[in-house]
Amino acid sequence: MPRRTALLLVVCCAARLVAQDLENIQIHGFATQGFLYSSHNNYLTMKSSSSSLQWTEGAISVADQVTDKLRVGIQLHMRQMGDLGGPNVVVDWASGDFKFNDKLGFRAGKIKAPLGLFNESQDVDSLFLWTLLPQSMYPVDNMDFNLSEMGGEIYGALPLGKRGGHLQYVGHIGDNSLDANGGYVEQLAEFGLTFPTPPSGKTYGADLQWVTPWRELTVGASALNDALDGTGPQGTVRLAATFTMAYYARWDRGRVHLAGEYWRTPLNILLTVGPNAMPYPVDQRAWYPMASYSVMKRLQIGGYYSHYVNKAGDTSLPANYSKDWVISGRYDFNDYFYGKLEGHFLHGTGLGYYTSTNPDGLKPNSNLLAARIGFSF
Repeated sequence: MPRRTALLLVVCCAARLVAQDLENIQIHGFATQGFLYSSHNNYLTMKSSSSSLQWTEGAISVADQVTDKLRVGIQLHMRQMGDLGGPNVVVDWASGDFKFNDKLGFRAGKIKAPLGLFNESQDVDSLFLWTLLPQSMYPVDNMDFNLSEMGGEIYGALPLGKRGGHLQYVGHIGDNSLDANGGYVEQLAEFGLTFPTPPSGKTYGADLQWVTPWRELTVGASALNDALDGTGPQGTVRLAATFTMAYYARWDRGRVHLAGEYWRTPLNILLTVGPNAMPYPVDQRAWYPMASYSVMKRLQIGGYYSHYVNKAGDTSLPANYSKDWVISGRYDFNDYFYGKLEGHFLHGTGLGYYTSTNPDGLKPNSNLLAARIGFSF
């Protein structure tokens, strides 16, 4: 059904291209090349300790305003990051959007999942100063899984009067499955589990955002419930219904941009390998503050601190925490080309590391240089 739905939306878009003038079609895209170099450990399955260019990404989206109320669109995406991703083109999202008015709209298809400040926009690198968003919440090795789901949502904005600002709301429900070439499947393979069909399950959630009367300030909260089941030749994986709560705030005024989030995700994972059942409890707590400043029209600088800890484990062990201090800069050469340079000072090994690319073990701390050049239109 997901493939049929995506195919139907592609056909609809193609039909509109034939039926209408091209001036009614919006086409956007981007291509990026990344670079990583780390003082210790290999990061995100790349051989970063000896420097790596194994990070190439590109996407193209097509959208059409069919009527005043109906909009359809699709985005195709290709990503290669070390051992993750691959040359195959995947559908990031493909949906039909019917908006009755500002207070009520519906969207269906492969839709983006609203969670925190950046989940719905993390697939468009050109929007951000950061080479890597805070990995405690927006892990780039699992972006394809976290970004979207097959389902539907209801959304809108409710005015609260001149002195109250307005509320933006989203409620959604659908199905989701792990990315066959993503980080979670790679980690399961390290436990000896492979799957002919990636583990999948139901998902639902909501997001409520208050745009305050002081329009520089936005605060909000998201809730997401996920469950997954998968069966392979070596065994099974089961993720019981998991409830993530995210709280966030953003303040933008002139050249100054501030943001922060706090997430909690308690996980109850059961791995079965042959006759052995292995419970794997995780209690993820994550938060970050970030700040950036536009020095001039084409130059931005900033920094953030990303904190992750697994409270279900021994928090003194590096494998159960990640503390990432980051400084970043971005320069836009023109309206289409840009470059980014970022330094990470990583303490702990709880995020972003894989046994397959670190067979000799991990050192507890590492410094990382990340760079990215991009073209967008």
